[in-house]
Amino acid sequence: MTLEHDPHQLTEPDWKQSLRPLAALRSLGVFGGTFDPVHLGHLILAERACDELGLECVLFVPAKRPPHKQRGVEISPAEDRLAMLQCAVSDNPRFFVSDLELRREGVSFTVTTLQQLHQALPDAALTLLIGGDNARDFLSWRQPEAIAQLAQLAVWLRPGFQAPPELLPGITYRTIPAPLMEISGTEIRRRVRHGRSIRYMAPDQVIDYINTHGLYR
Repeated sequence: MTLEHDPHQLTEPDWKQSLRPLAALRSLGVFGGTFDPVHLGHLILAERACDELGLECVLFVPAKRPPHKQRGVEISPAEDRLAMLQCAVSDNPRFFVSDLELRREGVSFTVTTLQQLHQALPDAALTLLIGGDNARDFLSWRQPEAIAQLAQLAVWLRPGFQAPPELLPGITYRTIPAPLMEISGTEIRRRVRHGRSIRYMAPDQVIDYINTHGLYR
C-alpha cells in the first residue's frame, strides 16, 4: 500500500461507500492478514485488542497479495477468505470486515490501506495491530515511517516473546498481552488435507464453509 492520490485506480464512491457503516467511530483497530482461514486465535486476539486498547471496533482486512508471503505458497480465492471472515464475525458488534485490499490490484501494502481509511474515516484514530513476529520485520515494510504517521502501532506479545525496544527510531508502540495459542492457518489446512478434525480451532460457521466448499482438500 503506497501513499497515492488515486490508489490503484479505485473509484472513490465504491471504496468509501463500503466503509460508511464505520463513519461514527472514533477509535479503530486495523487487523490485516490472509485469514486462510480465519480461526479462533484471530478472534481472541482481536477481542483482546478491543479490551486492552479501548477500541470501538477491529477492522479485519484480508489481503489480496501479501508482500511477505513466501513464494510458492498458494492462497485461497479472495471470495472464500472474505466469506469465512464475514461468517466468523457476524455475531460480534465490535468486529467488521472490509474488502478494501481485495478491490485493489497488485500487492497489498499496508500504507495504502491506512491512507484510504484516513480518507474515508477522517475522525477515527487508527491503531495498526501487529503480531510479534511481524513487528521484528517492521523496518522492511513499505514506507514504515508513513505507516507510523498514519496509525498508532500496537503489538501482540505472547508469553516469553521478547518485544523489540522500538519498531522505528523514536516511534513508540503499545503492547497487547496475548495468550499462547497453537492455532494457525497452516495447521488447519494441513489437518483438513489429511482428513483430521479442526473442531475448536475455527468457528463452527467457518468449518461448515470449509466442508461445504471443499476447501484445503
